[in-house]
Amino acid sequence: MQLSPTQESESTVTEPAPVNLIDLGDADGNRCVVRVTGRYQPGILTGHDILRAEVLVAASFVDARLEIYLFQQDLDTWQQDLSLLTRGRGATIGGDRGLSLHFFMYEDRALSLTVQDPDRLSVMLGIEPPETWIQDHHQRLDQVRATWPSEVVETAPMAYEWSPGRKRP
Repeated sequence: MQLSPTQESESTVTEPAPVNLIDLGDADGNRCVVRVTGRYQPGILTGHDILRAEVLVAASFVDARLEIYLFQQDLDTWQQDLSLLTRGRGATIGGDRGLSLHFFMYEDRALSLTVQDPDRLSVMLGIEPPETWIQDHHQRLDQVRATWPSEVVETAPMAYEWSPGRKRP
């Protein structure tokens, strides 16, 4: 069977590889990864820019895998919080829709990470990240945005359209 040119191009379109938005770990085996796996509803205006991600949390007392959906506003908030994160301050990703992660930096630059999923899990980890982890995570955020750019514009409350610069598959 031979594919038409349209079928051929559709069959060669592949999903981008997952990207770790957050990847923090330490020598004690404490680790948290937020891995963006793709768009929630590709091609559907109301769900296209929402990103699916999995949260992997591991320590001697926990090994969990949870789902989170990230809106563009979540990425904006993460970027802002990450830019302002200093000793005695915190950063959050996720929020009032369910699963959330909150990072707090202590005076010695160690982090406490609180993962809260109201339906399943609340856990706190202590992580001693490398010195350059904030810069690394800004680059991770840039990679997520380059892989899954925002392509939907809200023109009025609850009214959406494709952005003019959208690259069609």
